Amino acid sequence: MLIRALFAPLLAPFSMLLWILATSLTGCHSDPRYHADQLALRGDLQHGTLWVAPFHLTTYTRITRVDRPLHVYIEGDGRAWRDRYRVSHDPTPRRAMGLALAAKDTAANVVYLARPCQFTAAEHASACRPEYWTGKRFAPDVVASMNAAISHYLRQTPGQPVVLTGYSGGGAIAVLIAARRKDIALLRTVAGNLNHVAVNRLHRVAPMPDSLNPTDVASEIAAVPQLHFSGDTDRIVPSIIAHFFVTAVGRCADVREVHDVDHEGDWPALWPALLQMRVPCEDPAQRSLLRV
Repeated sequence: MLIRALFAPLLAPFSMLLWILATSLTGCHSDPRYHADQLALRGDLQHGTLWVAPFHLTTYTRITRVDRPLHVYIEGDGRAWRDRYRVSHDPTPRRAMGLALAAKDTAANVVYLARPCQFTAAEHASACRPEYWTGKRFAPDVVASMNAAISHYLRQTPGQPVVLTGYSGGGAIAVLIAARRKDIALLRTVAGNLNHVAVNRLHRVAPMPDSLNPTDVASEIAAVPQLHFSGDTDRIVPSIIAHFFVTAVGRCADVREVHDVDHEGDWPALWPALLQMRVPCEDPAQRSLLRV
C-alpha cells in the first residue's frame, strides 16, 4: 500500500494518457470514414471529393489504364433513417457495401461514388438536406449529379465503355443513369431497389413522389446487357422486385438469386465469382476486356 501511494502521482498522468489513447482508437474504429478508408486501402483506391452541382461527392478511385473500361460502383442508401419514424442527421453508411464491392474488383479502372451527403465534410454540406436521403434520394438532380461524376472520370479513359454496378438504392441510381447514357457496356445491381413504389408499399412506408422510379425506364435500357443479383432471404428488397423488373426489360436482362444471402449479407466475399458470370446480350468478343 505504501509503494502504491508513493507511485500514484507518477502513474496518474500515464494512466490518463492510456485512457485518452484507448478512447481515441475506439473513436477511430467506430468512424464510418475510417472503415471506408480501410476498405479502400485493400483495393488500392484513393479518396477524393468531386464537385458536381449541387453536391460534393465522396469518391474512391483507381485509374491505371486509359485503354480499359471504367468500372463504376454506386453506394446504397446508407443510414437514411435512425428508425422507422426519425430521419437520420447523416446518411453515411456504417458499412459501405458498395465500396466493399469496388475494393474486390481487380479491373484496371475502378471508381466508387458515394451518394450525396455520405462521408461529406461539414464545409461541403451546404446542399445536404434530409430530403436528399429520404423522399428525393432518386430525384432528377441527384441522378444528374452522379451521371456527371461518371462523365468526369471518363475523361481520364476517353472512348472507353462503362461497367456500372449499384448496391441497393445505388442500383436504382445505376438504372436511371444507364437510361441517360449510350456507353454502358454492362449493368449490374446487387440487392437493387428497382421499384421503390412497390418496395415502399410492401413496407408500408411513405411513397417518394419526388424520386424517379427505375421500373419506368426499363424499356429504355432494353438493349443494355444486365444482371441483377438478389439474395433469396432478402426481406428488404425481395427477389420478386428484380424478377418483375427483368420481365419489363426483356431478353438482355436476367436475375441471379443467391442462396442464403440477405440484403446486407456478405456480398463482397461472393463478388469475385459473381463478376465472372455471363451477362445476357454481352458481346463475346468484349467479355474478357470488360472484366480487366
